[in-house]
Amino acid sequence: MTSVPINQNYRISEQCQQASSGLFPLNSGNLARLLWVADNDLTHNIQTWEQRLAPLHVTRVTELDQALELAASKAIDCVWIQGSSSFAVAETMAAIQRVNSSVPAVVCSPDLTAAGAVRLAKLGAYQCFSGSDDPEEIVSALISAIDESSQRSRAIGQAHAEEPWRRFLIGDSRPMQQIASLVRLIGSRRSTVLITGETGTGKEMAARALHMASPRAASQMVAVNCSALPEHLLEAELFGHVKGAFTGAINARVGRFEQAHKSTLFLDEIGDMPLDLQAKLLRVLQEKEIQRLGSSETIKVDVRVIAASNVDLEERIRQGRFREDLYYRLNVVPMQMPPLRERTSDIPALVHFFVDKVCKSEGIPVKRISQETMVRLCRCPWPGNVRQLENTVEMAVALSGDRELLLAADFRLTNESPVVPLKATAGPTVEFNGSLNLEQALSTLEFQLLEQALRKTGGNKTAAADLLGLKRTTLIMKLRNYRFELSRDAHPK
Repeated sequence: MTSVPINQNYRISEQCQQASSGLFPLNSGNLARLLWVADNDLTHNIQTWEQRLAPLHVTRVTELDQALELAASKAIDCVWIQGSSSFAVAETMAAIQRVNSSVPAVVCSPDLTAAGAVRLAKLGAYQCFSGSDDPEEIVSALISAIDESSQRSRAIGQAHAEEPWRRFLIGDSRPMQQIASLVRLIGSRRSTVLITGETGTGKEMAARALHMASPRAASQMVAVNCSALPEHLLEAELFGHVKGAFTGAINARVGRFEQAHKSTLFLDEIGDMPLDLQAKLLRVLQEKEIQRLGSSETIKVDVRVIAASNVDLEERIRQGRFREDLYYRLNVVPMQMPPLRERTSDIPALVHFFVDKVCKSEGIPVKRISQETMVRLCRCPWPGNVRQLENTVEMAVALSGDRELLLAADFRLTNESPVVPLKATAGPTVEFNGSLNLEQALSTLEFQLLEQALRKTGGNKTAAADLLGLKRTTLIMKLRNYRFELSRDAHPK
């Protein structure tokens, strides 16, 4: 077997090389880097595996904290997970994927079943093995995974170089790859796009990526926050006005639509636009012409409109606060921005990006961040999403003073998600209380499994469904049957 060349080589510290720390580097050199995560019970035959894995630079860990630290550092090319149970393997893999979704994973468990293999494949496993499989096949799969990952990384790097708009979409997680694919498909079109998502998820950055991917990229994108101005001023802001159109209109003014002629107009927080103005916006979108306030003259405009909202517009329609016809006119191409908790593997890239940005704006040397701190950042829920992360990084840079290394204390981390242990956790239990009613026991067990899955995924139903091997719709139906609330501890009745 031949080694897979890489651009960089990982070197762990002297302290980490001690057996007491749980890290055992088996070899080194300019080789592809393998992270071997294994239970203590599966750490025998080290020398035999050292010979088989000679083409690779192997770092073996037995603790999940250490595995997450290495995965978050992006200092590995592949991860090999060995566990005494397929449940423990799946939990470990899901945790690593949350901090680094781009690293390929080969998994091995002695009790692996067909259903377990399907579940692991859904989580993103490159290949699955049982304890009886040929070790040479495992090594071959590891090298193949590294080779494919290397080719994919080169392809992504080349695509980023050829696509200037990609710099607005930081991260290579699956959700961000889907957003990037959508930008490629519709960037060159004139279709109106409605971007939805929680506050702080980067909706304006997605709009800028769409603009940069279009033939209108040579012109500057024009942005308007529809919630920042009262109705009469917002109308003048959008459509312009003539001299004397209202009190204070001492000069004529060109509106944002005219400024965006042959370019892109981004309407942020469109859900807060007043109803009267919504009707006028609908006419502009349909007729592609505007009238300045105080004028009867119509002006043709060639504008691509991208709208964004962090509120549920369909609910606003039911409340009578948003026009249904305008919603359908804006929602030609929908784009849903994922919250940060669904793309935690992008956090390291975002943190480094914001650290560079803040340090350059302050005119100071770029600071570094410890891997332990990075892992802790990946565990935080970030309800304010990317915007909250950026503000936290700016605070950390300020609080670090002249120190080069950013520590956890600089970020004031107080609300982290619990770490999933590498060992198989105890499954849900059923208390019979003197009764052996099978239907009631199965119902209670199912409830406990649903609750455990949702807690492990921070309430993310899609991730919980994958963890349980269910369709998302099936999971939602079961939750409705139990009138499930994550915060309560009561069993179903």
